[in-house]
Amino acid sequence: MVESTLTVAILFIATLVSATFGFGSALVAMPLLTMVLGLKTATPLFALVGPTISAVILLTHWRQVDFAATWRLVVATLLGIPVGVLGLRLLPSLWIIHSIGVMLMAYGLYRLSGATLPKLMSPHWALPFGWVAGVLGGAYNTNGPPVVVYGNMRRWLPEQFRASLQGYFFPTGLGILVSHGLGGLWTTEIFHLYGLALPGIFTAIALGSWCNHHLSVAQFQHWLSLLLIGLGIMLWL
Repeated sequence: MVESTLTVAILFIATLVSATFGFGSALVAMPLLTMVLGLKTATPLFALVGPTISAVILLTHWRQVDFAATWRLVVATLLGIPVGVLGLRLLPSLWIIHSIGVMLMAYGLYRLSGATLPKLMSPHWALPFGWVAGVLGGAYNTNGPPVVVYGNMRRWLPEQFRASLQGYFFPTGLGILVSHGLGGLWTTEIFHLYGLALPGIFTAIALGSWCNHHLSVAQFQHWLSLLLIGLGIMLWL
């Protein structure tokens, strides 16, 4: 009972973050779910939740998706994943986790300083950013940060930022979901917990959509910077 309650609460918070900013649910949920449920249950459970969040947001906001960029991000990510898996085998996992944490904190602080990165005009820049995202995704399931940087450099507005990230996360999340099913990772417990969490997930998506819609561009950028720093700190804990 305690595990179920904690799981529902964790997924609510993670979904609220993702529905507001477009990303961050995995970075919030995975460390906490792993402590509560163990990695073998947490990983396939969140693989069900991620595409659910993306699908619901895309149903109502697909018109804001930058499709020219997202399909390139997806293709490049798929090419980078094997490199990340190889790196996971060769490098200590703690090095990878801490390196990602440092990058998130550094970029968040950089944004708070008021400095701006150059604007990317061409959607073809999605290819190198997507490849790096694939490398990080294959290494530690953290393909979001490079895509967030890319979205900022493309100057996506808050609604387009959130929608385009879901256009990227949905197909990549489905791939992970299918691989877990084929690998025999789905259990009755996972679907039971998923069902218990669904009402909170839908509520968090609605609340996050409201927050995203009512944040000004300046407020969105400020809170996004703080989120990046916070997630980076979490990876060091």
